[in-house]
Amino acid sequence: MSSTNIIKLIGLMVSVAAVNILVLSPGFIGVQIGASALSTATGVTLLFASVGALIYGIYHLLFKKPVIIPVKEIKTHEEYVENLSRYRHVKGIESDMNLALEQMERLQKRKNTLLQVLKQRFEETEMSFKKFAAVSQAVENLFYLNIRNILNILNVFDESEFNRMIQRKSSSFSTELLQKKANVYNDYLTSMKSSIANNEEILVKLDQLLLEISSLDHIEPGEIDQLSCMQELDALIKQTKYYKS
Repeated sequence: MSSTNIIKLIGLMVSVAAVNILVLSPGFIGVQIGASALSTATGVTLLFASVGALIYGIYHLLFKKPVIIPVKEIKTHEEYVENLSRYRHVKGIESDMNLALEQMERLQKRKNTLLQVLKQRFEETEMSFKKFAAVSQAVENLFYLNIRNILNILNVFDESEFNRMIQRKSSSFSTELLQKKANVYNDYLTSMKSSIANNEEILVKLDQLLLEISSLDHIEPGEIDQLSCMQELDALIKQTKYYKS
């Protein structure tokens, strides 16, 4: 059970208890079962509703399997966050997952800041605005392709497999086979860390782009491609094999 679900369950229990106290306590509304037909009906209905809410909440949060969107169908930032968050407490990769989630939050802030800066410096119909915006969108696409790569790896090498490798529960296998499994595990980790490192580089270059745009007095559309940061971003996009136009 995830910490998020624990918090939700505690919140549900506190809410149900608060409503019952408010309605049934003599110091508040003071509904009493047995005092009158209406009061009894109200009190009994509240109790049944409270039990029903708790049963539904416990089932939904503890036992109901979450609907998992196939990686290829993930489209929104929120869907990426939701899918990646499922792995943030898996032993051995917690720090990597938390960093990847933090990077996603930082990307949203950088993107919003860049858009605001562009609107301050250019008209949205200007070619300069469109060029900067197009590069911003391209690197955002690249960023999420790296996240998609991470999710694909996590889906193949699932949580139980990660835990078995961390805890060395495969003692019945030969040393040679265990070493092969460890090598595969390390390859997965290396690939994930590479995607995370690529995204960190994207964030750094977006910061550089923001600085360059903020420092400009005036620029012609034809000069944009000559900016050092624009050239670096273009090279980063082209050299990444996961990028698709």
